[in-house]
Amino acid sequence: MSTFISYVFLGLSLAAPIGPINAAQLEKGIRNGFFHSWFVGLGAIIADAFYMGLVYLGFVHFLEKPIIQAFLWSFGCFVLIYTGVESLIGAGKISTKQSRVSEPLSKSFLSGFFMSISNPLTILFWLGIYGSVLAKTVSNYNMDQLILYSGAMFSGLLIWDLSMALLASTFRQFLSRSLLTSIAYLSGLSLIGFGIYFGIEAIKTLFFF
Repeated sequence: MSTFISYVFLGLSLAAPIGPINAAQLEKGIRNGFFHSWFVGLGAIIADAFYMGLVYLGFVHFLEKPIIQAFLWSFGCFVLIYTGVESLIGAGKISTKQSRVSEPLSKSFLSGFFMSISNPLTILFWLGIYGSVLAKTVSNYNMDQLILYSGAMFSGLLIWDLSMALLASTFRQFLSRSLLTSIAYLSGLSLIGFGIYFGIEAIKTLFFF
């Protein structure tokens, strides 16, 4: 049981660092409520599962090719800047009332999914973290335990996702409209900042590799 819990905490620690997904969850929760924030995180977790599967199946060399990484950096740049600009435009429309902005949950889900799956840092993250965990687990445990502990990692990711969604939606209920708007603007600007960083990395990968 202690080993299972340690893998849950590993999943929590993987999700906790501040990045574009957390910024997007905060912005969505403030603007649209709990479920939109939650679905951003769910989209990111599905992308994580995809890369986790590729690492498990051994498709790491394909993901390490510079042209593939350059494409992902470029696509991530577009997704982040687009989402950030959209966030800035919508920040002024935030209300402290219970009514939510009409927006399909699928849009929030796809936003989180594309942010995560187009992020080469996610690839390196899973190659480094899950790759090493996989090597250690395979050498010490059987296949059933490998699946169990991988599931524990995802439990940690899901717990963090729920926590961020609750935090963001709670902000909406207890903070003033001006403060909520300021937070939304900061979240949008941070997404644009991450997008610019992705764009610079795409250029460096294409021309200076």
